[in-house]
Amino acid sequence: MSNPQHVNPDGTSDPPLPLSVCLGFGVGTIGVSIMLNGVTTYFPAFMSTVLGKDAEVAGYLLMASKLYDAIADFVIGSMSDKTRTKWGRRRPYLLAGALVSALSFFAIFSPPTLADEHISLYMFLALILYSTGYSLFNVPYMAMPSEMTGSKYQRSRLLSFRTLFVSIGQVLAMAGTAALISWGGADANGYMLMGWVIALVIGSAMLASFWGTAKAPHIEASKEPEPAISWETVKQILNNKPFVAIIAAKIFQFLAFASLATTGLLFKLNVLLIGYSGQVQLALAQNISTAVSMPFWLWMERRLGKRNAYIVGLLLMAIGSLSWLTTDSSITTWGVIWRGIISGVGSGGMILLSISMFVDSLAHDREVTGLRREGLLSSVIAVIEKTTFALGVAAVGAYLSFANYLPTKGGEIVQQPESAVFALYFCFAILPVFFFACNAVCISFYKIGGRYPDTKTPEQ
Repeated sequence: MSNPQHVNPDGTSDPPLPLSVCLGFGVGTIGVSIMLNGVTTYFPAFMSTVLGKDAEVAGYLLMASKLYDAIADFVIGSMSDKTRTKWGRRRPYLLAGALVSALSFFAIFSPPTLADEHISLYMFLALILYSTGYSLFNVPYMAMPSEMTGSKYQRSRLLSFRTLFVSIGQVLAMAGTAALISWGGADANGYMLMGWVIALVIGSAMLASFWGTAKAPHIEASKEPEPAISWETVKQILNNKPFVAIIAAKIFQFLAFASLATTGLLFKLNVLLIGYSGQVQLALAQNISTAVSMPFWLWMERRLGKRNAYIVGLLLMAIGSLSWLTTDSSITTWGVIWRGIISGVGSGGMILLSISMFVDSLAHDREVTGLRREGLLSSVIAVIEKTTFALGVAAVGAYLSFANYLPTKGGEIVQQPESAVFALYFCFAILPVFFFACNAVCISFYKIGGRYPDTKTPEQ
C-alpha cells in the first residue's frame, strides 16, 4: 500500500527535505556569515585602532574589493550554471571557496610586518583574495535552494535552518571574535589570534556544507546553456517583477547594513565605552534572539505572507536602531541586551524572508522562462548587494574622516571630537532607519508568496 501523499501548507506535494540535507546546507552559512560580518565589522576597527590608518582608507579598500567582487560574482555564477560534474553544478565551487576563504581571512588579520606605505597594498591584495573566496562559495550556495524543492513552504523551511546557522555564525563573527581579540590583548596579537582560530572555523563549516549537501536534490546543467549576458537576458530579468522588487529592496537593505557594520564597533568603543565586552553582550543577545525567533517567523509567514512579515521585521529593526539615540557611556548591561533582543528578532525576519523571497523569484524565473540560470541570477543579486555595500562603506568612511574621527595604533582609545561622536550616532542610529523605510516601500511591489494556500497566479 502506498503512503498518503504529503501536502505542504502552500498546497504543493513535494516531500519534506531530509533533516540531514537541511543541516548540511545550513551549516555552510556559518562560514559565509563570519566572512561577511567578521571582515566588515573588524577590518575598519583593525585599520583605524591597530594599524593607525584613517577610516576613510579602510572604506576605500573595502569598496575596491567589493567592486572586484561584483565582476567575480558574474563570472562564477555563469560558470556554475554551465558546470557538469559528478558532484553537480554547484558543489565543486563550495569546495574551492572553503579553502580560499579560510586562507584569506587569516591573511587579513595576520599581516606581516611592513612599512606604513606598503600595508595598504597588502591589505588590498588580501581583500581581493577574500572576495574571491567569498564569491566562489556564496554565489553557487545561494543558487542551490531553488533547485532542491518546488514548494515555497519547503524552501522557507530549508532557509530557516540557514537562518539558524546565520545566528551561530554571527555569534562567532561578533562575540567569539571580540572575546579572542580581547583575550589576546586587544592589539595586533589579539587580532592575529582571532584570525587563526576563526579561519579554521570558516574552513570547517564550509567543508561540512560541501559534504553535507552530497545527497541534496539538484538540477543538471542544460546541454546548450544560454549566453550569460545578452540584451534579451536583461529584458527577461526586468520582466521578472518579483526579482526586480527584491533587487530594489536589497539596495536599501545593504546600505543600512553598510552603515551599521562600519560604525557598530567604533560606536561601542568610542561613544558607549563598553569595549569588546559590550560587543560580546550585544552579539549574544541579538543572535540568540534571531535563532529562537525562527518558529515565530515561519508562523508569521503563514499568517501574513512573506512580504508583509518581512515588513514587520523591518519595523523591529528600525525601532532597535532608533533606541540607540537615547544611550551614552552610562548604558547598563540590560540596556545593551534588550536592544539586542529587539534588533535580533527583527533581523531574523529580515534574513529569513528576504532570502526566501529571493529564492522564490529564482524558481519563478525558471517556471516562466524554462531556463536554468539560477547561478547567473544569484550573481546579479550578489553584485547588487556588494556594490551597494561597497559604496555605503566608502561613503561612511569618508564621512567619518570629514567629521575628524581620530585613528590610533595599538588598540588605544582616545577622546573623539564632538563632530565624530555625532557622526557615529547618525550612522549607527538614524541613517539605517531611513534605509529601512525605503526598503519597505520597494518590497511592497513584491507580489508572490502570499498567505498559504497560495492560489494566486505568480506575476510575470
